[in-house]
Formats: sequence, C-alpha cells, structure tokens
Amino acid sequence: MADTLRRLVNISAYGVLQEKLESWFRDYHVISCDQNLNRCCELIELTAKIQGQLFTILNFAAAEGGHYAGVDTLKTRLLPWLGTCFSMARPAVSDDTSLQLMQDSALKEKKIRELSMSHDNNMQKMETQLCSTRLQLDSVKSELADVQLELDNTKDKSATTLLATEDEILQLRADMRAAHEQLEVYRRKVEVVDEYERQVRLLREEVSYLSSEKSLLQKRLSRSRSSSPLPRRPSSPLRSESPTRAQLTQSSRHARLLSRFSDLYAVERLEAQSLLRRYVDDLTMVQKIIYIAAVESFQTAKLAYRQFKLRVRKTLSSSHMGPETLEDAAVDYIVRNMDLYDVQASVNDVINAMNVNPRISFPPEVDFALVSSLIRETCRVAFAMQTLDPPLDLAFSSDGELFHDNKYRRSYDSEFAAPLVLYHVWPALMEGDIILVKGEAVTRRGALWRSRSRSSSPVRSRSLSPSRAETFNSIRSKSPGRLSASWL
Repeated sequence: MADTLRRLVNISAYGVLQEKLESWFRDYHVISCDQNLNRCCELIELTAKIQGQLFTILNFAAAEGGHYAGVDTLKTRLLPWLGTCFSMARPAVSDDTSLQLMQDSALKEKKIRELSMSHDNNMQKMETQLCSTRLQLDSVKSELADVQLELDNTKDKSATTLLATEDEILQLRADMRAAHEQLEVYRRKVEVVDEYERQVRLLREEVSYLSSEKSLLQKRLSRSRSSSPLPRRPSSPLRSESPTRAQLTQSSRHARLLSRFSDLYAVERLEAQSLLRRYVDDLTMVQKIIYIAAVESFQTAKLAYRQFKLRVRKTLSSSHMGPETLEDAAVDYIVRNMDLYDVQASVNDVINAMNVNPRISFPPEVDFALVSSLIRETCRVAFAMQTLDPPLDLAFSSDGELFHDNKYRRSYDSEFAAPLVLYHVWPALMEGDIILVKGEAVTRRGALWRSRSRSSSPVRSRSLSPSRAETFNSIRSKSPGRLSASWL
C-alpha cells in the first residue's frame, strides 16, 4: 500500500488534473464543442484512473486492519456513496501500467503545451511578417497611385498640346482659305482689267473705223463738190474699203466662241448631266437628252438669227447709205446689239421640240426645263457663231453612222474595236468642211441593227401635262419681246 501511495504522490496526478482543468478553462471559449467534449472525457478518464488507485489503497488499508477495523467508516461513508449507483469498471491494465500511462499522458500533455507555445510564437512571427508585408503593399499601392496621377497629368498635357495643335491647324486652314479668297478676288480684278482692256481695244478699233469712215466721207464730199456744185445722193452705195466692226473683231470673236463652246462641253454639260441623274437613272438617256438639247439649240438659234437678220435688213434698208453693203451693216448691227436676241423664246422652242422628240423620254413629274441653263448658253453661243464669216455650225450626225477619228472621240465606255456609232454624247463643231472641235460618241458592235430597230418602232410623242403647258406658257409670256423696228 505504501508503495502504491508513493507512486501516486510521485506522478502528481492531482497536479496534472489541476493543470488540465486550468488549461481547459482558458481555452473553453476558444476551442470547438468537440474539443471541449474530448477534454471533458479526458478529465473523466484521468479521474477514474486516480479513483482506481485510491480504491486499491483503500482495499490494502482495510486488509491491514483485520476483519473489523474500519467497518464503521466503510458503513458510514463508502457504502452510502456507493448506494448512489456509482460504479467504476476496473481497468484492464495493472496498477503499475495505469500509473505509467498517466505519466506518459502527462509528458505528452507537456509536449503538446510546448508545441502549442511554439506554434503560437510562430503565428505571432507570421503575423508580424504579414503586417510588414501589408505595409510594403500599401507603400507600393501609394507609389502606383502617384505614378497613375503623373500619367493622368501627362495625358492632360498631351491632350492640351493636341488641342493647341488642332487650333493651329484650324487657324492655318482659315488663313489658307482667306488667302484663296484673296487670290480669287485678285483673279476677278485681273479679269475685270482684261475686260476693260478688251473694251478699250474694241473702242480703239471702233474709233479707227470711224476715223477711216470719216476720212472716206470727207474725200467723197470733196470729190462731189469739185465735180458738181449740188450734192447728189449716189444711186447705189459703194462698198467701203475699210472693214466694219464685225470684220475687225472676227478673229477675236472666233477664238472666244471656240473657247466658249469647249466650256459648254466641259462645264455646263457636266452640270446638266449631274442634275438629270437625280431623276433619270439611265446614263445613256441622260447623254442623249443633252446631245439633242445642244443640236436643237443650234437649229433654233440659226432660225432665230435668220429672222433677226431679216428684220434688221428690213429696218436698215430705208435709211442705209453706205459705204458698206446692207448685208455688212446688218451683221455689224447684230454684233453690236447681241443683247437684243430673244434667247428665252429660243429656249422655249427648244424645250417644245424636245417634248415631241421620239428618241428621248423623261419622268412625267419633271420636264426638260431642268436643262434650260445649258440650252440658254448654247443658244447664245450658236447665235453668236452665225455672225462669223463663214458661220460655225454642228457637223451632221446620225445613229449607226461610221465612226471617224477626225470628227469624234470615243467615250470611256465605248467598244474601241466597233466601227459604228451607237449614239452621240456631244456634237462636233465645223467651219465649212473643216472640223474645229471634235465631238464625243459611243461605239458598240451591232449599232446599225439597234438604230434600225429603234427607227422601225412607232413614233412616240411626249405630250405635255396641263401643269407643264401652263409652266411653258408662263415662261414664254415672261420672255422679252421680239425685235421691232422701233428698237433699231
């Protein structure tokens, strides 16, 4: 018994139990429920082991006292306590083994505590390192924010510089536009000066003509005075050897009209073509409309020139006395008074002729008045060309004719190996039998068969709607009046 009691004292079983209780108390609110139950079961097991050792000592002490020693104590204290149904299973191991296990458990608990302390220390070190790492991360973030701020400032400065550059570009463009406008003003001034010089040149030619006419009249007057005391009117006017104004300006008007005819092809024709393409999708039909408008304008202007010339001859015949012929005087008068030409009446006649032309068609909601600007300028040029000697006229043309290189240019969409003309884009200008300005034509294979098939089709006249007829009548009513003798 004494040995068992000594071993129980040496292993400090109750001290171990007290340490475990204190450790459990400290960690009770930290650890989980399963861990709390495990620790409680561990304490119960340890308490059961200690109680087993105590019951062993109790048994040895009761045996040493004999049969009757300690009976009262057992009856008064042990039996009532056992009566409370407390029972303890005897351990399956011996007392020494149980004590050894308790000692081993105590050692393990001590090692666990040491490991726990080392783990706590390591956790503190890791937390310290984590805090330092967080501080470094915060510093890196602040540096990144500073770099981002510098980048934004650089972007703002670049945007400001770009805006300034764009403003400079806009200013330079404005200066360039102003310079172009100034250049255009200077060009107009130069044109005005050229026009003034041309007028001065014409006035000088007119003065020289009048001077020569005056000298000639003075000579004739002195000759008539020396031959007869009474002046008498010559029976027939003699042709003057001095040229008229029309003859003096023949070359300049010839060159100017050729240039104006080229401008009609290059400028007015393209403007009319772009205007017609808004209403007519077929480019072939648009080109035919423009070609027929040019041809009809020349025909109408030639007829108007003949009528105008007849009226001038009729008016001048009663008062003409020479020295030039009546024909030259009429042409000279027309050259001097080109503004008396009733061009609006010719425009209306051209539009009426185009309305009944079977080769062209037009949408019903619009009319050929769209190309009245081209018709008007062509009529003026054609009318002025009739005052030349010899007059300029358009070359005869027909669909399906043989293509001539000296007469026409092929259009860009022509078949260059085709020998026949399918249709004409612009007429050629002639002076007698000489081609002055080439026209433009479209050549295709089978052009003769196509032209015959079109010619064999019935003629389709393009009737005017009431709105168009009213428009044409109003336009014609607003045109200037015909030439009368009172104007001359």
